[in-house]
Amino acid sequence: MNATWEEQGETRTALWRSESAPPPKRIVLADDATRAAPAFHQAAEGTSLLYRGDYHNARQLLAAMARRVSPPKRTGDLARDFQLYRQAKGREAQLAGKLLIPLEPDFTIPLRRAPDLRAVLAEAWEPLDGAQLVPLREVLGAVGAHEWREKGVDVPALGGRVHPHYGVFAPIRGEYVDLIAKTPLQDVNVAFDIGTGTGVLALVLAKRGIAKVVATDSDPRALACARENATRFGFADRIEVVEADLWPAGRADLIVCNPPWLPGRPTSRLERAIYDPDSAFLKRFIAELPAHLAPNGEGWLVLSDLAERLGLRPPELLPELFERAGLVVRNVQRQPAAHPRASDPEDVLHLARSTEQTALYRLAAR
Repeated sequence: MNATWEEQGETRTALWRSESAPPPKRIVLADDATRAAPAFHQAAEGTSLLYRGDYHNARQLLAAMARRVSPPKRTGDLARDFQLYRQAKGREAQLAGKLLIPLEPDFTIPLRRAPDLRAVLAEAWEPLDGAQLVPLREVLGAVGAHEWREKGVDVPALGGRVHPHYGVFAPIRGEYVDLIAKTPLQDVNVAFDIGTGTGVLALVLAKRGIAKVVATDSDPRALACARENATRFGFADRIEVVEADLWPAGRADLIVCNPPWLPGRPTSRLERAIYDPDSAFLKRFIAELPAHLAPNGEGWLVLSDLAERLGLRPPELLPELFERAGLVVRNVQRQPAAHPRASDPEDVLHLARSTEQTALYRLAAR
């Protein structure tokens, strides 16, 4: 796909690069003299701004535009508050995505004082054969992802750091990892980790002594990330990472899954780890679980109850899904939310987040 604009009396074209936005319909030029107020109004009207000038000034303009997005306010209705929160976040992302910068085929940024991000961007994106336009917001996202990847995320249950790749959800919420780490194990020879992401749950299972863990995902970035982390921890011979639409071949004594926990439409690849339209992933996992369990096997479903607290998922749905699939709940363990938003009274969803719990359901075929 291409982006087209007028510059110096000529019609110019470049390849369009974005993982979340369609090609812009209208592009005007911006530079170091452009102020936030008119830039914000142009973006709000659907116009994209191609920056020609100083890279650091472009970043400052982007931040100034973002500050002009009105934050959501509490209405007293948690489901409505969540809708307004999502709308505000979507509007903020949409407006921020209107500030564009040029990119050369080798990922050089042809702006004054632009840092050399060639290695960072090549780590995140496939090369394109030609000059490109890209939202500055997505360049900064790739830089942030690179920093996460370099630093890693400390996982106490592993005694080390897991390194997320660009576009792969980082295990910054530790509740679900802790539940997998401390729930008593029965005799397990083979385990499946469904939707492995960084591979963190597969790593925990391997560290707990399970001889063979098959970790599945459908995202190539997640597959590469999980393989790299398995190698880092010395478990490459015990963790098999498989591309699959949920299920690998065969059956397992233990199947673990931490699915997306909020019904809703993701607006980026990263959000697919959080938002599950109509709870389709959750429903499918529960419905198909018995067919993939070995005799006397267990499925460990790890799921936040934030959706129930926000009124997005009826509390009776999970029991109904278990009953319909022929599953019995052997045990439920719960852990309160410990992430920063759970203790932030300024968060518009604080009432729900402050009481949020993550549960591990131990499921068996009836």
